Amino acid sequence: MELNKYSKVITTHGSQPAAQAMLHAIGLKKDDFKKPFIGIASTGYEGNPCNMHLNDLSTQIKKTIDSKLAVPLIFNTIGISDGISMGTDGMKFSLPSREIIADSIESVVSGMSYDALISVVGCDKNMPGALMAMIRLNRPSILVYGGTIAPGCYKGKKLDVVSAFEAWGEKVSGKISDEDYDNVISKSCPGPGACGGMYTANTMASAIEAMGLSLPFNSSNPAVSRHKVEEKKIISKSILNLIEKDIKPLDILTKSSVENAVKLITVLGGSTNAVLHILAICKTANIDFTINDFQRISNNTPYLADLKPSGKFLMEDLHNAGGIPAVMKFMLDNNMLDGDCLTVTGKSIEENLNEINGLKKNQKIIMPINKPIKKTGHIRILYGNLAGNGSVAKITGKEGLYFKGSAKVFNSEVEANNAISKGSIKKGDVIVIRYEGPKGGPGMPEMLKPTSAIVGAGLGKDVALITDGRFSGGTHGFVVGHISPEAFVGGNIALINNNDTIVIDAEKNEINVMIDSYELEKRRKSWSKPKLNISNGTLTKYSKLVSDASNGCVTI
Repeated sequence: MELNKYSKVITTHGSQPAAQAMLHAIGLKKDDFKKPFIGIASTGYEGNPCNMHLNDLSTQIKKTIDSKLAVPLIFNTIGISDGISMGTDGMKFSLPSREIIADSIESVVSGMSYDALISVVGCDKNMPGALMAMIRLNRPSILVYGGTIAPGCYKGKKLDVVSAFEAWGEKVSGKISDEDYDNVISKSCPGPGACGGMYTANTMASAIEAMGLSLPFNSSNPAVSRHKVEEKKIISKSILNLIEKDIKPLDILTKSSVENAVKLITVLGGSTNAVLHILAICKTANIDFTINDFQRISNNTPYLADLKPSGKFLMEDLHNAGGIPAVMKFMLDNNMLDGDCLTVTGKSIEENLNEINGLKKNQKIIMPINKPIKKTGHIRILYGNLAGNGSVAKITGKEGLYFKGSAKVFNSEVEANNAISKGSIKKGDVIVIRYEGPKGGPGMPEMLKPTSAIVGAGLGKDVALITDGRFSGGTHGFVVGHISPEAFVGGNIALINNNDTIVIDAEKNEINVMIDSYELEKRRKSWSKPKLNISNGTLTKYSKLVSDASNGCVTI
């Protein structure tokens, strides 16, 4: 079998002398032209702890690949830090960056005729973007997660990035001093690695491991650990094995493997962003999987993990309790996973799990099946007159299952943040943040700043927030996002007035504004579509191309 199926076009054809001359220029010899070329896509950059170590990790992986067997070549793609851009106009670029990452990796691997791909990723849009590229290319591939950050600590309390956001809410409500606030900020993120709770980065890393497209333990090994160092040799052997056996992403990714991933993130209480990303991944792979499948799985899968944001523990704690493979082994033993699914090891899920230990005795992170945190999943797909095409709620049960309140309407996140900082939000309010959807934002920014401020102000159980934008994996509280149709295209969220009564029912899976269809139609006649606040550039293109949230916000 040819191992250099793609690269041979430029390395062995006599009609490509210029290509071969340029390959000699980068240090290759004629013998190298017979070997498979492995692209190593690094999302490393200096501006973000999630990604700051990935260029070094990519270099280390390259060094472990036997140069007698293959030619590894590093290239870079972009990243946007959600934590740094949160609450600013920069956040509008976060979700669109997923598409840019996918496009750029696909472009380089295809344009440069690489035979295989290792994607080295950190922050949350890196992972689905890289995976979408892997699927489009369908060449032997492995996704490598850079790992979770170590927890910070102040006054004996473990900290993470959400601690910093919530400290702002505590500060503006007068609950903590300036000195304590400054210490929380300076100590929350002590070094490299992605956000520490079961936020979007760790959620997607876990999901991709469950899909079989990353190696066992890759998602839970911390960024700064001997285990992450030990992964490198396994990665190099595994990619060569995939090339030799011609195992490709679409041999691994099936509806069953996607269901494994959704069941895992339901058990873990993962981020609602996973809904967007998994829908986009499935669309890319032509797998029939919709938002209603999330609800179906959620109805039959318990929420078991006491992990942040709504729980106590961090990913590093889960690593110490046995890691994601131990959770998957627990799920397999309880008939919650399809163990026959293939993985990048060349073995099945069940074969991989036979080789590992289960959860450690006396661990307190994963609850027993008969003592769940919630008998059904936390991800709820809500419909109603405010979400004819669906919406996504994150209901852990701790915030209740039903909320009825009076609307406080804001036409941007900035307006809502200003109101929260001034103490204008009261118990019983339903904060409505609109014109922040994929087309209207544009870019569907996350709403971690207002939700964290609400929790920090002590209103987490007394205030709801709904939006056509989305939420960070660090969000908790009574929140509903991804409302579709969005306000910008005339969805009913655009027609809400202050003091309208809104009812959110997470048992009936409904979200409604309590006004009749006649009144809604009357308001629609006086509504006009607003102009975008931009006129050119990548966000303009994104607004024109992007699908709605219920279809994964894809652009092709």
